[in-house]
Amino acid sequence: MEVFDAVRTVLAVRAYSDKPIAPEIVHRIVEAAHLTASSRNGQPWHFIVVQDRETLKKLGTLATTGPYISQAQLAIVVAMEKSIYAVSDVSRAIQSMVLTAWSEGIASNWVGFGNLEQIKPLLGIPADIDVLAIVPFGYPAKTVGKGKKNRKPLGEVVHRERFSQPFE
Repeated sequence: MEVFDAVRTVLAVRAYSDKPIAPEIVHRIVEAAHLTASSRNGQPWHFIVVQDRETLKKLGTLATTGPYISQAQLAIVVAMEKSIYAVSDVSRAIQSMVLTAWSEGIASNWVGFGNLEQIKPLLGIPADIDVLAIVPFGYPAKTVGKGKKNRKPLGEVVHRERFSQPFE
């Protein structure tokens, strides 16, 4: 899949089938995060790949906005060292994982935005490391439309040279 097509068609999916994800695809998803650009090459990220069914169920319970994690074939808990650029760098890495997975037909969704302290004891995450998000992955449970997004018109959000000058 071309990169633009992945960006154009990716959707947040919250229901997954029980079809396993091949190990080489899991590796590619994680490698996409690892290879993401990082401000000053700080690489403040840590990725915990969780595939154990019981742990996935516990994550789905602990992350109140993501009970569907328990259905996923895997979840990647994304943690970060504290730095001025950490949220930006780690967010970019998450997007790299999401797009890489989508290009393979695997869906995902971002769960949480910080406030995931309760995850730390379960996974042995040190106190000085913050958990930014959990990203569950799996093949969609049902067919999802690709490219049908409800977005504001480009002219409302893209400006040329100065704010309020339409980009045409």
